[in-house]
Amino acid sequence: MKKDQTILTGIKPTGTLHMGNLIGAINPVIKMSRDVSKSFVFIADLHALNAIHDPKNLRQYTTEIAAAFIALGLDTEKTVFFRQSDVPEVTELSALLMNVTPKSMMDRAHSYKDATAKEINVNMGLYTYPVLMAADILLYDADVVPVGKDQKQHLEFARDIAISFNALYGETFKLPEPFIQDDTGIIPGLDGRKMSKSYDNVIPVFADESDLQKKIMRIITDSKLPDESKDPEENTIFLLYKHFASTEQIADMRQKFLDGKIGYGDAKKLLFAAANEYMREPRQKYDALMKNPEELHKILRSGADRARPIAQKTIAKVRKAMGL
Repeated sequence: MKKDQTILTGIKPTGTLHMGNLIGAINPVIKMSRDVSKSFVFIADLHALNAIHDPKNLRQYTTEIAAAFIALGLDTEKTVFFRQSDVPEVTELSALLMNVTPKSMMDRAHSYKDATAKEINVNMGLYTYPVLMAADILLYDADVVPVGKDQKQHLEFARDIAISFNALYGETFKLPEPFIQDDTGIIPGLDGRKMSKSYDNVIPVFADESDLQKKIMRIITDSKLPDESKDPEENTIFLLYKHFASTEQIADMRQKFLDGKIGYGDAKKLLFAAANEYMREPRQKYDALMKNPEELHKILRSGADRARPIAQKTIAKVRKAMGL
């Protein structure tokens, strides 16, 4: 990724944030936003509508995400940080792109196939999810879109849609490139499975000190004794610890696991100490921001005001190309 490139990424407000979100999505996005000259980060509330049908919950989750990114260090002066629905041009572009998007592409989408396999009722928001995502990406002339390996298909669809449009109407859209984020591995939850709200095994990002300690002490472990050798890379405690501790602390715990010089109770205490210290300042900032939601929404509206001129320029170009 080059310094002069524009990156764009979004996060869906579909629930209270947990440590898996922090490690796998939020921290990498904030880091990348510091490494490039221009970045767009948006809260994808329109995408959430295919699953979240309680307006109160949607507003709450949106506010929590805004507070989280700011508390964790996103520079909203440098990064254009906004709520997706505050830029209505994205829905217009999505509608226009529908006309160059084959149905067969939507049939191949992982989001649709996964929902069908799970026998989830598929609404049109879910079915056409990739088109709205393509509109998100193409609207802002993004050079690079950071994606996990499981999301690469969405970026490929955006490129395919842009290629089809350009072939029909002339060169209009820039073709974005994927940036496959470093593999942070599966972030384990309290029961050792992937941390997920659906498994009820999560550690909330901004849990208070007491709740954080209780959650960590509930991590399920095997029956190995303190003096038995343990594989750190197969252990939930260590896999979480390495995202919060220093390089020296990580190396020390790894060796103690291998040498059979630490029990799970003591390891959990070290994990709590590291995670609590890591989150101490962000937690204070987050709590203060959540007490002033109007200030958060002001920041998001300001970001939308910066995003809209770019979006309007793209829409004008697209409408002209299509004969509208």
